[in-house]
Amino acid sequence: MANHKSSEKRARQTIKKTIRNRFYRTRLKNITRAVREAALANDSEAAAAALKVANKKIHEMVSRGFLKKQTASRKVSRLALLVNKIGA
Repeated sequence: MANHKSSEKRARQTIKKTIRNRFYRTRLKNITRAVREAALANDSEAAAAALKVANKKIHEMVSRGFLKKQTASRKVSRLALLVNKIGA
């Protein structure tokens, strides 16, 4: 257990950050799963709509500091490739 004021504060901050990161990690998995499931079902309209939502939400995570810009771009790019495959 923390003994100093600064380490107590750091412990509190770590708990908050852990909860926040868990929320964003779960949301990211759910968003990408929605796109993948629509793509696997060969539903191009639903996949395109899910991709549009995913693009917005993933880039929001960048602005909040959860993801790096390049990581977000890579994730969106891979999802877009998946959606474009079923459209072709």
